[in-house]
Amino acid sequence: MLIRNRIKIIVVTVVLAEFLILAGCGQQTTSGPPKGGPVEVAAVTVQAEKIAITTELSGRTSAYLIAEIRPQVNGLIQKRLFTEGSDVKTGQVLYQIDPAPFKAAIDNARAALERAAANLPAIRSRAERVRSLLAEKAVSLQDSDDATAALKQSEADVQYWKATVETARINLGYTRITAPISGRIGKSNVTEGALVTAHQPVPLATVQQLDPIYVDLPQSTAELLRLQSRLADGRLKNGGKNHNRVRLIMEDGTPYSLEGTFQFRDVTVDPTTGSVMLRAVFPNPKGLLLPGMFVRTVVQEGVNTKAILIPQQAVTRDPKGNPLVLIVGAEEKVQQRMLTIDRAIGNKWLVSSGLAPGERVIVEGIQKARPGAPVKVVPFATGSEKNSGESKNTASPPAKSN
Repeated sequence: MLIRNRIKIIVVTVVLAEFLILAGCGQQTTSGPPKGGPVEVAAVTVQAEKIAITTELSGRTSAYLIAEIRPQVNGLIQKRLFTEGSDVKTGQVLYQIDPAPFKAAIDNARAALERAAANLPAIRSRAERVRSLLAEKAVSLQDSDDATAALKQSEADVQYWKATVETARINLGYTRITAPISGRIGKSNVTEGALVTAHQPVPLATVQQLDPIYVDLPQSTAELLRLQSRLADGRLKNGGKNHNRVRLIMEDGTPYSLEGTFQFRDVTVDPTTGSVMLRAVFPNPKGLLLPGMFVRTVVQEGVNTKAILIPQQAVTRDPKGNPLVLIVGAEEKVQQRMLTIDRAIGNKWLVSSGLAPGERVIVEGIQKARPGAPVKVVPFATGSEKNSGESKNTASPPAKSN
């Protein structure tokens, strides 16, 4: 019995000890935050910057000049005088049509002209004699009218055959089909011995000028209206001489070495895509850009002189997906702020509204910070600054107003 009583006393003592320990832990948990001071967070001070606002548009290249080579007279192709895919110059002979029929036509017209010109002096002399005899009333008025009409008809015949000779000369020149522009010529659609007709629908070949070269860029009307609104309310300013500069990214992702210039914006909206066409022109001295290539361009919309940029890691989302940040407000306490974000620029967000210069945004320690809780602010350093031990973005407390 004595041993059993001792065991009961020991068990009761252990249970009471455990109860007291648990009660002490519960009091410590419900008594408030631990006495360790405010949590430490890294923050950046918001500053207004001047940045160039750009947009990336996709498009395709097109030739600066295009000339479809078509014959202007009927005939048989005697020779093709170019190499397919080569560069040709303005006035270079590309095809030779058989000139024999056209030489015969010009010889015929010249002979007719000489015949008409030979008859003209005699008819003119007769008309002058009839006119003098009419003054003496030696001939009738009808004879005078007939002589005058014959003279005018003869003079008209001379002019007609002069025009015929000129037409025959022009047609003879059209037998030499030349390049109207300088550029690169494609494949030939006809061979020697082919019969061609004037102004036929199928071109003999096509010449394209590739230096410079166009880049056509469709831009949605929604984006266009947004840009015009920003320029109108002063959020964006014209970029001056750099406003028309365009940079190009090749299809494989490599940047094109030469800058282009923005040329014009079309005034008609494509009803199928809801976009307007922009056109830029790029120098192409090495022929790297070919018509029909898919490219991406970076177009400068304007300059934002009061842009607010914050690191992307400082922005979180609420359950509805709305962006928000935590800032350090008065008395070093955390405040939650909803934002309106415009776009990403590098590793930062461009903020349209929700922040003002001088405010401090928490970048690191967001998980530990709670709205209304005090925090200890330390400067935020980027990766390169952390490696070098330097800190460029300081988060000093706002100046106290008097």
